Amino acid sequence: MPTGVLVRAADGEPVRAAAPGGGGAGTTGESARGKHVMGEHQASGPAVCGPVTSGPAASGEESAGPAVCGLTEGKYARVERERRFLLDRVPAPGSVTVARRITDRYVDGTRLRLRRAERLDTGECTYKLTQKLPAPPGTPGAVQGLITNLYLSEEEYARLLAALPGPELTKTRLSVPPLGVDVFEGPLRGLVLAEAEFENAEDAETFVPPPGCIAELTADQHFTGGQLARTDREELRGDLAEYGVALP
Repeated sequence: MPTGVLVRAADGEPVRAAAPGGGGAGTTGESARGKHVMGEHQASGPAVCGPVTSGPAASGEESAGPAVCGLTEGKYARVERERRFLLDRVPAPGSVTVARRITDRYVDGTRLRLRRAERLDTGECTYKLTQKLPAPPGTPGAVQGLITNLYLSEEEYARLLAALPGPELTKTRLSVPPLGVDVFEGPLRGLVLAEAEFENAEDAETFVPPPGCIAELTADQHFTGGQLARTDREELRGDLAEYGVALP
């Protein structure tokens, strides 16, 4: 059973968890724009990066980790491996372990994201500033890039929110291990996405999506958070129509 599948904690950070159901190859098929529709045959799994090598230190104070697909992990940055899926429904309440309301602002002219996440059961809030550096074009498999998180106090978050402009999106994230399921609001209402994160390429390749997945969106840049924050309802309607999905 794979042990490198990660489950998102209450603040949205992934933590290690065992994957359910073992590790058979997924049954996804490739279609236009790098999309994968569930139920179609896929001749082979996602390509695997070349040998992992040691990269140079990012600075004199920080030891660099291994390089993956040209990305070098450091003391603070880590490689993000993630697969993303389009769901046909919101998960049943009994399958949800934690629910939180998330507001993300994608700061104009940067690769920074300012996040407020509130647990719906306790009201506890977490604040983060995140940098996401995308993987080079053509990077195979589930590697999305490098991610670095900085946790903030409520006051720090408020100051940055007032100073840093950018589009926002709001969603409810449901923890349904090993998936994080996002139910979107506003112009994106009706969109339900699921994400799974992984520690290594093998577990990413062999992960089997649960029932209810319409399509895999891992390679479709229209469904990244930064792009969705800039997507209006008509654009979303057109993107979903390519998967045979009509907005309510």
